[in-house]
Amino acid sequence: MGIPFSIKTLDTDESFPEDLDKSLVAGFLAKKKAMALQVLLDEHDLLITADTTVIVNECILNKPADEEQARAMLEQIQGRSHKVVTAVCITEGSHTTVFSDTTQVSFSALDSTEISHYIQSSRPFDKAGAYGIQDWIGLIGIESINGSYYTVMGLPIHRLYAHLKSNFSIEY
Repeated sequence: MGIPFSIKTLDTDESFPEDLDKSLVAGFLAKKKAMALQVLLDEHDLLITADTTVIVNECILNKPADEEQARAMLEQIQGRSHKVVTAVCITEGSHTTVFSDTTQVSFSALDSTEISHYIQSSRPFDKAGAYGIQDWIGLIGIESINGSYYTVMGLPIHRLYAHLKSNFSIEY
């Protein structure tokens, strides 16, 4: 977006209450990340955190811990549609705003060779649902999306920009 920024990271527990509505989990986690990172901020810093969830049949597919979990997730999403919800939390001082964006993603059927190739070549262990839309598997496997490509990538830039533009003074 042409706005100067810096990146700060901190390992954060990504657990959430099991009874939380699945569409609200990404927002819960984005806010949890913001609360953890506030200790690293200066007084006038603007903090933007995000989290992405993949939802299939009301089940959240988190980041896979290993190849077996990645394979199981990819087998679960291939040949069907699922929802991707990315939430953004913007924090300035004691004021926090959370919003989310949802995109429907439809995958074509994938065979076991394609799934194995993707897991070996892309190592999808840092991605919700075990895939990146921008990766090889997205190029060959995604039939359609209804919503924002950037929401699936993990940051709905169009929504973030609109929020920053209407609520903050943007300097390029």
